[in-house]
Amino acid sequence: MRNLAAPGWLFAFGLLAASPAAVAAQNDTGQPVGQEDNTSYGTTSAEFLLLGAGARGTALGGTFAAIATDISALYYNPAGAALIEKAGLTIGTYDYVAETRYSWGGVAFPFSGGSRTLGFQLGTFGFRDQPVFTEEQPDGTGATYSVNQTFVGITFAQNFSDRFSAGLTAKYVDDRLGTVNGSAFAVDFGTNFHATLNNHPVKFSFVLANLGSNLTYEGTGLQGNVDRDPLPGEDPTPTLPQTANLLTKDFPLPTMFRVGLAYDVIAGDNNRLTVLGDFNQPNNNTPGFAFGSEWMSNRIGGSDFGFAVRGSYSYTGANDLDPVSIDTGLNDEEKLHGLAFGGGLMYGAGNGGFSLGLDYAYKYLGILGPTNFFSFTLGW
Repeated sequence: MRNLAAPGWLFAFGLLAASPAAVAAQNDTGQPVGQEDNTSYGTTSAEFLLLGAGARGTALGGTFAAIATDISALYYNPAGAALIEKAGLTIGTYDYVAETRYSWGGVAFPFSGGSRTLGFQLGTFGFRDQPVFTEEQPDGTGATYSVNQTFVGITFAQNFSDRFSAGLTAKYVDDRLGTVNGSAFAVDFGTNFHATLNNHPVKFSFVLANLGSNLTYEGTGLQGNVDRDPLPGEDPTPTLPQTANLLTKDFPLPTMFRVGLAYDVIAGDNNRLTVLGDFNQPNNNTPGFAFGSEWMSNRIGGSDFGFAVRGSYSYTGANDLDPVSIDTGLNDEEKLHGLAFGGGLMYGAGNGGFSLGLDYAYKYLGILGPTNFFSFTLGW
């Protein structure tokens, strides 16, 4: 195949190797050699903001931001929303761990001849009616609690040229944990540069997600009675407990910076093979990377049907569980952490008609086990 010239293949292999090399010069803590580890592990709240949107993005891991040009671009890279060809919506549900569930939905409307896009998205995560256990009542108090975490976002994206687009998303986050709740505001900013290399499409993305205010919690769960200590020199006297509101620290959102690169190794009229790489830096962990690929075929046998196959591996910083030689099999489980794969079926009517898509993703979370994401897309 003449279009698969050596420079294209070299670029593809370089793309897959770039992300691991970016974190090679680090010590065992994930920090650059000679520097102290001051990573704020586990200090952020509203972690559900990182659960994704749509099965396609889940199957491709963090690498998806560079080629996100469908409705789920509202979540992964708002700049990609400017490349959406027609109005549409996507809804999806994530069968997450411990019988919890995450759902996401988005709708986008291109306008100004397709050079601009306005979109809206909603994500929810939680569970209901779980029993309450305390130290005094280890068998349960008879009460229950629920968790309901939600975010809503509005996105504006614009093409500034035939090669560059940018987008901005504003979010409101509501976090209800039992009898306490908190809220915050955040923004996502993304860019997408798309050109050709050796006559094959190449895309580069930059995304900064969940940059915003801190979550401050309040509610009846933080109200209680405290005994007043006597002042210096004051005789201790019995007093009634005083009602007080306990104060909590402010928790930042899980801010994420990521850079992605994608290259179409095969770029035919109806068939495409894309390799992707990604480097990311969260504010609550050490750097990570991901690489993946997507094969997509359209107009199978001249029909309006198509299919896609996807797979990826994502490395998460500080993912270093060590069972200390205890033979529990956890080491093998941990090695599989970050693997994801999936596929989809598409139908697209010609002449700008409506389109349908059904996608599935399987993602393995190590000792937490497998998870499944289903999503449905409609375009018009």
